[in-house]
Amino acid sequence: MYIDNITNAQRAEVLTAALPYIKKYYGKIVVVKYGGNAMINEDLKQQVMEDLVLLHLVGVKIILVHGGGPEITDMLHKVGKESKFVDGLRVTDSDTAEIVQMVLAGKINKSLVNLLGTKGGKAMGISGIDAHIIEAKVKDERLGFVGEITKVNVEPIVNLLNNDYIPVVSTVACDNKGNVYNINADTAAAFIAGALNAERLISMTDIAGILKDKDDPTSLIPLIDVNEAKELFNDGTISGGMIPKVECCLEAISKGVKKVIIMDGRVPHSLLIETLTDEGAGTMVVKEKK
Repeated sequence: MYIDNITNAQRAEVLTAALPYIKKYYGKIVVVKYGGNAMINEDLKQQVMEDLVLLHLVGVKIILVHGGGPEITDMLHKVGKESKFVDGLRVTDSDTAEIVQMVLAGKINKSLVNLLGTKGGKAMGISGIDAHIIEAKVKDERLGFVGEITKVNVEPIVNLLNNDYIPVVSTVACDNKGNVYNINADTAAAFIAGALNAERLISMTDIAGILKDKDDPTSLIPLIDVNEAKELFNDGTISGGMIPKVECCLEAISKGVKKVIIMDGRVPHSLLIETLTDEGAGTMVVKEKK
């Protein structure tokens, strides 16, 4: 049913149906991780920004944490540097770290802030380097300046929320020596959501969620708890690129986030489907099923 083809009475019914969910999330913190291939389609990006602004305007405290792997790869290609990966993480020498900072904290961060502004949002772009929001150390010598998070300072994010901004956080970090680190966006979002005791962490990806059969999108598991997730690690159901994503979900839950969602960011208005309807989207991870 297209919105242009429904009556005013039907529009009113749609808005009224959303009211219980708006009340549920009013004043609550929701961290949205956005990155990778979910950012590539420009039409979908426009819809995601509209969803974020709508949620913000109805009183949800939204934080947008973003990556940008494809754009980093594209920029490295333009300057003649080959992208190398170990265990799914980008090998980051000092030159690559500079490019990561330029692309994430510069181009992508400010373009998202600008886009939110065009949709009527009030956004402020910051990086993990600002006020040492994210501090890190070397994760693995083989990876160079890929960081393992050692400390999170969410005070600047809280200040922005209290002044009615949408904080837009790029996932670069630093240490006390001035080194800059590339941080996995899922990991950064989990740590930030945990430090904020967020109501939800929503990870927008390019897959439907956790699947019983990775080749069958209809085998989506809609709800899973921590113990069930560990069982799926052990039996190999969770494998490959899904491993770090689910590990970040468990990290967030362990840090106090109430619910974590892995969902397909390529589905139009999936954020609203997840937050403002009974249907939900993707896989929800909780500490324990009730």
